[in-house]
Amino acid sequence: MPDFWLYFSLGLKHVLNFNSYDHILFLLALSVPYEFKEWKRLLVLISFFTLGHTISLLLGIYNLISIQDIYVDFLILLTILSTAVFNLITVGKSSKKETINFIALTTLGFGIIHGLGFSSYFNILLPGKSTDKLLPLFDFALGIEAAQISSVIGALLLSFVVQTLFKFSRRDWILTLSAFIIGIIIPILLQNEIWNN
Repeated sequence: MPDFWLYFSLGLKHVLNFNSYDHILFLLALSVPYEFKEWKRLLVLISFFTLGHTISLLLGIYNLISIQDIYVDFLILLTILSTAVFNLITVGKSSKKETINFIALTTLGFGIIHGLGFSSYFNILLPGKSTDKLLPLFDFALGIEAAQISSVIGALLLSFVVQTLFKFSRRDWILTLSAFIIGIIIPILLQNEIWNN
């Protein structure tokens, strides 16, 4: 049981690490269009993200995939940017409910990309054979899921407070937060090492 808490807490810290805020920004961008009453839909999306993240870690454990960090970091930034831009394009449209399959598959792909950024470190972190790493991987994935659920609850609470106390319309909140995320990501994207290659 102590091993469970070790890897579970590692999963929590992986997402809730404010020095590496890519997960938080992605979760904010993903959750901003949703309200509390849509929590089931949002839970499905973050579970798809966790599944994708776990798939890439699993592929890394078995050395089936390896991508240079410079490309993964760039792709992670693109996933955050594209999610925020998607929010701007679809704000106020009812098609969001009809495109859950597209959004779920996209989120799965984004999870795979984000997991690639951690797969080499995770593989080094766990000694032993590949099969010995499966249970810690599952514990880690549970920690990621728990952290993402808590982050999304926080985002939904923030959304509720801003829309209720400060009288932001839902549309204005989606536009403001998505534009804020884009404003953070674009300078980081432009300073990415990929442009030096």
